[in-house]
Amino acid sequence: MDKEERKIINQGQEDEMEIYGYNLSRWKLAIVSLGVICTGGFLLLLLYWMPEWRVKATCVRAAIKDCEVVLLRTTDEFKMWFCAKIRILSLETHPVSSPKSMSNKLSNGHAVCLIENPTEDNRHGIRKYSQAESQQIRYFTHHSVKYFWNDTIHNFDFLKGLDEGVSCTSIYEKHSAGLTKGMHAYRKLLYGVNEIAVKVPSVFKLLIKEVLNPFYIFQLFSVILWSTDEYYYYALAIVVMSIVSIVSSLYSIRKQYVMLHDMVATHSTVRVSVCRVNEEIEEIFSTDLVPGDVMVIPLNGTIMPCDAVLINGTCIVNESMLTGESVPVTKTNLPNPSVDVKGIGDELYNPETHKRHTLFCGTTVIQTRFYTGELVKAIVVRTGFSTSKGQLVRSILYPKPTDFKLYRDAYLFLLCLVAVAGIGFIYTIINSILNEVQVGVIIIESLDIITITVPPALPAAMTAGIVYAQRRLKKIGIFCISPQRINICGQLNLVCFDKTGTLTEDGLDLWGIQRVENARFLSPEENVCNEMLVKSQFVACLATCHSLTKIEGVLSGDPLDLKMFEAIGWILEEATEEETALHNRIMPTVVRPPKQLLPESTPAGNQEMELFELPAIYEIGIVRQFPFSSALQRMSVVARVLGDKKMDAYMKGAPEVIASLCKPETVPVDFQNVLEDFTKQGFRVIALAHRKLESKLTWHKVQNISRDAIENNMDFMGLIIMQNKLKQETPAVLEDLHKANIRTVMVTGDNMLTAVSVARDCGMILPQDKVIIAEALPPKDGKVAKINWHYADSLTQCSHPSAIASEAIPVKLVHDSLEDLQMTRYHFAMNGKSFSVILEHFQDLVPKLMLHGTVFARMAPDQKTQLIEALQNVDYFVGMCGDGANDCGALKRAHGGISLSELEASVASPFTSKTPSISCVPNLIREGRAALITSFCVFKFMALYSIIQYFSVTLLYSILSNLGDFQFLFIDLAIILVVVFTMSLNPAWKELVAQRPPSGLISGALLFSVLSQIIICIGFQSLGFFWVKQQPWYEVWHPKSDACNTTGSLLWNSSHLDNETELDEHNIQNYENTTVFFISSFQYLIVAIAFSKGKPFRQPCYKNYFFVFSVIFLYVFILFIMLYPVASVDQVLQIVCVPYQWRVTMLIIVLVNAFVSITVEESVDRWGKCCLPWALGCGKKIPKAKYMYLAQELLVDPEWPPKPQTTTEAKGLVKENGSCQIITIT
Repeated sequence: MDKEERKIINQGQEDEMEIYGYNLSRWKLAIVSLGVICTGGFLLLLLYWMPEWRVKATCVRAAIKDCEVVLLRTTDEFKMWFCAKIRILSLETHPVSSPKSMSNKLSNGHAVCLIENPTEDNRHGIRKYSQAESQQIRYFTHHSVKYFWNDTIHNFDFLKGLDEGVSCTSIYEKHSAGLTKGMHAYRKLLYGVNEIAVKVPSVFKLLIKEVLNPFYIFQLFSVILWSTDEYYYYALAIVVMSIVSIVSSLYSIRKQYVMLHDMVATHSTVRVSVCRVNEEIEEIFSTDLVPGDVMVIPLNGTIMPCDAVLINGTCIVNESMLTGESVPVTKTNLPNPSVDVKGIGDELYNPETHKRHTLFCGTTVIQTRFYTGELVKAIVVRTGFSTSKGQLVRSILYPKPTDFKLYRDAYLFLLCLVAVAGIGFIYTIINSILNEVQVGVIIIESLDIITITVPPALPAAMTAGIVYAQRRLKKIGIFCISPQRINICGQLNLVCFDKTGTLTEDGLDLWGIQRVENARFLSPEENVCNEMLVKSQFVACLATCHSLTKIEGVLSGDPLDLKMFEAIGWILEEATEEETALHNRIMPTVVRPPKQLLPESTPAGNQEMELFELPAIYEIGIVRQFPFSSALQRMSVVARVLGDKKMDAYMKGAPEVIASLCKPETVPVDFQNVLEDFTKQGFRVIALAHRKLESKLTWHKVQNISRDAIENNMDFMGLIIMQNKLKQETPAVLEDLHKANIRTVMVTGDNMLTAVSVARDCGMILPQDKVIIAEALPPKDGKVAKINWHYADSLTQCSHPSAIASEAIPVKLVHDSLEDLQMTRYHFAMNGKSFSVILEHFQDLVPKLMLHGTVFARMAPDQKTQLIEALQNVDYFVGMCGDGANDCGALKRAHGGISLSELEASVASPFTSKTPSISCVPNLIREGRAALITSFCVFKFMALYSIIQYFSVTLLYSILSNLGDFQFLFIDLAIILVVVFTMSLNPAWKELVAQRPPSGLISGALLFSVLSQIIICIGFQSLGFFWVKQQPWYEVWHPKSDACNTTGSLLWNSSHLDNETELDEHNIQNYENTTVFFISSFQYLIVAIAFSKGKPFRQPCYKNYFFVFSVIFLYVFILFIMLYPVASVDQVLQIVCVPYQWRVTMLIIVLVNAFVSITVEESVDRWGKCCLPWALGCGKKIPKAKYMYLAQELLVDPEWPPKPQTTTEAKGLVKENGSCQIITIT
């Protein structure tokens, strides 16, 4: 039973959860109902907020297999609880419900093996998911995903489509025929409707959800309490504030829902044609599509309503929705292993690995190509929320909570305030009982203390700074969809940059070419567009080996391909759809040089020449394309020159890869050196290769041939050298970040040496710094995994270790400041493959490499995300800046992700910059720091406000008095709200400084600052309160009291006498009240000024004109009514008249208070950091951040950094905590 009770679903994935089963219990339900009635509904609210308590209070534990309710808990650091109701899907109602037709429907819960033949007998398949013979399937829905009970694994599992566990062969053999109508209807029952439903909740639903927030419930409680105590005005003010807050919150939440709804609604319902088993074509709504349907892609294109794999024809797709790149991508049909000349073996289909053959949901098919009248077909592999777009929408609908120390500390702080309120609550009750006060009054006054201590305006005050920061960011072109992250950006101490399009210009310029003849490099040539080369294989390769296409008459495609094609000046012509349909073997795309480049026809005099002369028309047709694959790092085409019998294969890609696929005798001996020279200078190098194909390869055979059969045994033709210029602002921005002690890291898909060179050019790696390349090799032939360490500048002398001078080994610089540890003079560089090996086999080296890893080259999108996680694991606050192309995962995972692409991919990123340059990074960090400091200021101020008011009320309770309604109103509205909303307006400081703001509220200096101000304020309030009683004119105030000798001016007195009798019952008018009111009013303004920090993170507060004006106005007003009483104001604020000398005394108390407060705050600021730890006897602290602690350790580690030409091996094949040893190879 116990094993049955707790299981894991989505194991090893991001949304892994524990699952517990429960059944509803009637007696528990009855007890809870009684509790709800007794607590006036409060218990119901508590259970609404806490799903775990709700389930445990009303249900009993049960086996997961038979339970009615499941309780889920995430296994990440947040441990969030959710509950879901088990529902039953009945299959009996469906006509196709015999076990035969459901054969192996939901095979093993890991892969859905969808068998097409309804007569195939596999009676056990359905029972894995359904209960015994009853044909009922139990399931629950969580975060828009359905989880079905699977009998095989005795657990719930979600339904997968054809994207897992299905081989490429079976896609062609079993799935390409289409589904029968019965099969389709059955699947539709299981998979449900194919839509990404973002329901925009009704305003009423959102309102209820918002109003049931604990904070608003507390406000409601406060308002009811104040109303019973006749504090109507303040109650009304809070109600108005809450309504404004709720309305603005509802507006922004609903606006986000509507935006998201509109974004997914574009393809929600379109009519699509699907092929059925008997080759008939049926038109259905896209919402009826299920995995296994064969969809016909229309000629004029469409927006994809699902994820589908292409099995016939070619499509040109705009994937900007997913990748952020508006460059059209060519998608070809999935290679069919069974008809390939050289089979790939039975490879499993995976949408990620086969993304060049997969059409993703939400992407736009611009046009399709088909041959010999065949339809362009694709098999649906995923529908609804399982699609790539569905997963993106789910991540937006159900985001992971942002864990930030500030917010955790804020809750702790509120708890402290609640504890203080508890003390006041008990004190009030005891004091009132001793003074024999009525029970009703005791209850109201004691509860009132709680509402005073925990200020209802706190959340509004806290978000003010963030809202202002968001507005300022918008002005400089940075848009934010997750405002809470602005504060976190203030903490960033490491920023990862993508290279292409981020640090460097987006496009590449052709610098030149270096051809190879007879396995020798010729000298570099600048101009490719000349008559000499026009008919060379080199130019033919440039003309054909690309994925360019004409869209509405304009050439478009990969910018790199465009640059190369423009450089040769050729013309590209595509066959029209009519031609493609008519002719059997029409060449889909033809390229030819412009007439002026072709040599003139030679005179007839030279008979010999004429024999060899090519026809006047020189055209090359592109027969088959193998699109660029980042996994293979190459692309190739099969082409035929008009009139030639044999076809040609051309290939281009990463030089190392191309060279390995060429005949060794055609690759120059100095290939490695030449390549290295170019890459070290920061050039992007692409290699070209060619070979003549056998004449037996017909056009039709080529259409089905595998890549591997073409891409081998090639002749190496030479290199194209592209220049990727740094963006103008890059070096200056990186220098600013370095000055501010913010580490910079490069994460790119480009070649390692190019990346290192760019890192040196832009100042990421300084000229004197050493670069250590970690080349990790996975275990092979029984040998363990190992890392070879090379020093980048000495790579060329690898064969002569003695040539490496002793100074090549980096120096460890010992620094006093831990922050400077990052400045040690060595950097690690590695590529994606090495990074994966290190993560898997060298776990203990990962943190060390993270500390000095600066260049990560050839990184795949998921590796970028893993890198961000690895950096976060050593306590870095990581920012990521990319152009959105393949950085979506990393942008989402980072603490602050900034996308430089304005396309819809930026939905994944919390921040999007309108200007496509990295200058937005320091701007964002500056604004983040300003917002963070503002949050601290506001928090400290609100804390002081609570404590000052709490103490005022506690003092007055001791004489059974209180502050008047209008006094509360004046303090809370005129002083507090005005100050809070204007003190948040300080703009960010002009430049980034090396110092970083604290990350949490619970830090020594901050707590000391708050505590010292509390003591000062309490001291001066108490002084005023007790000193007034010592005055010779003091008496217990009564309506006839006349401390000011105002009997002469009867006007003042008579205006008071009308209301005296009714006011007296609250005992508000007395000398103590007036004294406490004036002193505390000034104290709020004093702490506001003391806490309004300017430099180094915000502009000084005198530049915040609204704040300065508000504070001066309030000072003048309070000073005026204190020194020169105005009868009408005194009457409203229920202030009594005190002698002039006491007014002057109060002014002196206030001035001394101001002097002490501001002096203490300045001292804490200036000496707090160095003196507090010393005063508390801490001595040398162990740094809290793991990376700082690690840096301290590495300073004394003689084995680190690794010496040149050494190898680190993993210890044995068995993982022993990933430990490793260093072996020196001589």
